[in-house]
Amino acid sequence: MTVEPAERRRLAEADTAGWRDWGPYLAERAWGTVREDYSADGDAWRSFPHDHARSRVYRWNEDGMAGFSDAQQSWCLALALWNGTDPILKERMFGLSGPEGNHGEDAKEYWWYLDGTPTHSFQRWRYHYPQRAFPYGELVERNAARSKDEDEFELADTGVFDDDRFWVVTVDYAKAGAHDLVLSVTVENAGPEESRIDLLPTLWFRNTWGWEAERPAELPVLRATGPGEIRGERPGHPPLTLRIDDDRAEALFCDNETDAELLFGEPGRSAYPKNGIGEHVVSGRATVNPAGVGTKSAFRVTLDVPAGGSRTVRLRLTEGADAPAVGVGDADAVLAARRAEADEFYEGVLPAGASTQEAAIARQAFAGLTWSKQFYHFDVRRWLSGDPSSPPPPAERSRIRNADWRHLSSRDVLLMPDPWEYPWFAAWDLAFHCVTYAHLDPEFAKAQLVLLVREWYMHPNGQLPAYEWDFGDVNPPIQAWAALRVFEIDGHRDHRFLGRVFHKLLMNFTWWTNNKDHGDNNLFEGGFLGLDNIAPLDRSTLPPEVGTLEQADATAWMATYALQLLDMALLLTAHDPAYEDVATKFFEHFLVIAASANDAGLWSEQDAFYYDLLHLADGRDVPLAVRSLVGLVPVTAALVFERHRMGDLDEFVERGVAFLTRNPGFTPFVHVREHTDGVRSLLALVSPERLERILGGVLDDERMLSPHGIRSISAEHRTHPFAVEVAGAQAVVDYEPGESTSGLFGGNSNWRGPVWFPLNVLIIESLRSYDTSLGEPHLVEYPAGSGEHATFGEIADDLSRRLVSLFEAADGHPRPSDARYPLLSQPRWRDNIAFYEYFHGDTGQGLGASHQTGWTALVAHLIVTRRRPRPSA
Repeated sequence: MTVEPAERRRLAEADTAGWRDWGPYLAERAWGTVREDYSADGDAWRSFPHDHARSRVYRWNEDGMAGFSDAQQSWCLALALWNGTDPILKERMFGLSGPEGNHGEDAKEYWWYLDGTPTHSFQRWRYHYPQRAFPYGELVERNAARSKDEDEFELADTGVFDDDRFWVVTVDYAKAGAHDLVLSVTVENAGPEESRIDLLPTLWFRNTWGWEAERPAELPVLRATGPGEIRGERPGHPPLTLRIDDDRAEALFCDNETDAELLFGEPGRSAYPKNGIGEHVVSGRATVNPAGVGTKSAFRVTLDVPAGGSRTVRLRLTEGADAPAVGVGDADAVLAARRAEADEFYEGVLPAGASTQEAAIARQAFAGLTWSKQFYHFDVRRWLSGDPSSPPPPAERSRIRNADWRHLSSRDVLLMPDPWEYPWFAAWDLAFHCVTYAHLDPEFAKAQLVLLVREWYMHPNGQLPAYEWDFGDVNPPIQAWAALRVFEIDGHRDHRFLGRVFHKLLMNFTWWTNNKDHGDNNLFEGGFLGLDNIAPLDRSTLPPEVGTLEQADATAWMATYALQLLDMALLLTAHDPAYEDVATKFFEHFLVIAASANDAGLWSEQDAFYYDLLHLADGRDVPLAVRSLVGLVPVTAALVFERHRMGDLDEFVERGVAFLTRNPGFTPFVHVREHTDGVRSLLALVSPERLERILGGVLDDERMLSPHGIRSISAEHRTHPFAVEVAGAQAVVDYEPGESTSGLFGGNSNWRGPVWFPLNVLIIESLRSYDTSLGEPHLVEYPAGSGEHATFGEIADDLSRRLVSLFEAADGHPRPSDARYPLLSQPRWRDNIAFYEYFHGDTGQGLGASHQTGWTALVAHLIVTRRRPRPSA
């Protein structure tokens, strides 16, 4: 009899046994966020800078390195370090704010998420900490001196890692029980001589008491209760006990309160504020509480480690007055058991034919997602009106952002795009995250998708919140796609989940049709739609006196949305015939949008491509003839309809045939084929013949096909930029394979040439839908000019292979994503994979956010769902 893996058993009882209660829910950065911005001008970066973070209390959530917390973040556990030379304690990752970086905000440290399970029974985190003084000032100054045309000045460029003078810090967490956590910190001295390091595992309470008019009568407290033991008590909660395996460890205490005297020249609430432990360790000041109590605590362990040697410190955090006082003696056994169970779990997730590299890539991508689960706390109404204990916010704040989102109130654990650069949820990012995460824990993935459409997130008018910098911005409506993929990964069985999402998405679809089809012609607008600076002009701010813009991507997204809601309705019809009527509605709505997209000026017959169409106020229509992902989104509007999966749909089929009979102009978007297992119908905005033509102009090494996927803009614009005159000014798009040289959207992302995972994956899926539904092969020269031909499915498989290759080292060469720095291919570095936000369109070098495991984790989805490799000629 096969025994179910232990991690699967934990998942099965996760909601009743509390296995998700504790996890890596602590952000790597809470400073510089909108939530902490109480300024009049909305400059979040300057309102709460990195230099304040060690001394100033956060209002909404906490941050720390390799951090854990409970799901409501009442307590936090993280690691602090000191190398004996830095001017400050290393408590959080350093990076440049948006205005400081020559390409926007930018983390300037090297750390990786190496392993993780969905119940967080085992987690591994690694950091390379310089032994020389950390070059904070140099990083700021050198990047400030660089233009947008230059590379960023990185930590590796400073020489701080020369001669291998750094610490390899590895943190492992393992759960002995749902509320019984073992922590192991191992430091390896990579340098050429003995060196000293201070480890400070830190336990503190999030400040939830400082925001009301009156201070609560009872505050949480941490105190030393014996050698190597700290006890924490919180009103209304069981006590916590933190033990360390070194009785000589010094227990230090201060309070999680702002050092108001330091920052503002005013008396503070505590004589031993938040920065007390750091000041004591670095400067020897008497800034820790000699009474051994506080709301922030740390064990200080000083280690002298020989060259090439390592030392390990073990701790255990338990909850409950009757928690067994087992100490830390069996920590290694618990860690070994959970690590073995993690291996066992991933054996069941990863495909049997995966190579060693593929397995490592997928597992670390999955790990990054587990570490990206963050406690997200934000009450917009309270944020706008201010706290009773604080001065009222300036009136200007309500005119800067999010004043129309007062209903939004979050105290939830959410999958973030990146725990440092993007430590807040983004609607379309989250959809991609959930699809990959469903391979690990479909219940959590489903709960995330349901959460975003709940009434404390979704606007009463039906709009979904985009991201905290502007909840009212518009992201592509891909939640239905994500819900369907999660439903499939979960075994096509949870129709209740599908129904819950479907009903809310009906409201969102209606919001789109009422607000983003200004011409009432089924051609849609949506602004930048997550594609930032891909167009020659800012698609979100075109003044109406200049003209209007009908978007190929917005229109295609809505066609896709209609197809996905159609698919949902048909699946639900098998359980409730009432859904059959609404399925007919979305069938007809898709056909109307598809006809408009093909017949109203978005399609260029000459170029065999779709373009945005600019209607100028003087009556001229100007196609924005940029060959980009904007024109490929229509390819994703494809649905394979397999009647045998849907139950009795006679009425739906009858109505559909009658509609097409009355409207024969819609028949080019419906393709019915007989297969051995039944009839399959393909509903597609782009006909197979037109798709062949599009691909012929796209899958060219000199155009949109790169060695590592599809570029966001064709390389032909390198030598042939597109320009258009709008309101007396010329707007230009050229090909930028690397970082952005445009200041649009902060200048910290570039959709003008690099390779991004999200749309590559959607295009791959769509090509496979065409391939499986049509029956007869459709051959396209691939790559263009090669003389070789491939089917849609073979092209999809090869595009998938190209994307995966970004993270593969081959024939002694470094992985393309890390090739810029030889340091990253050295023995202590090369097995640690960074998942970047996007990739250089020519070389594959990773760019943008360096820990954007969110949507780039789709590489794991590709590996798990991969098909055959493309046969050689």
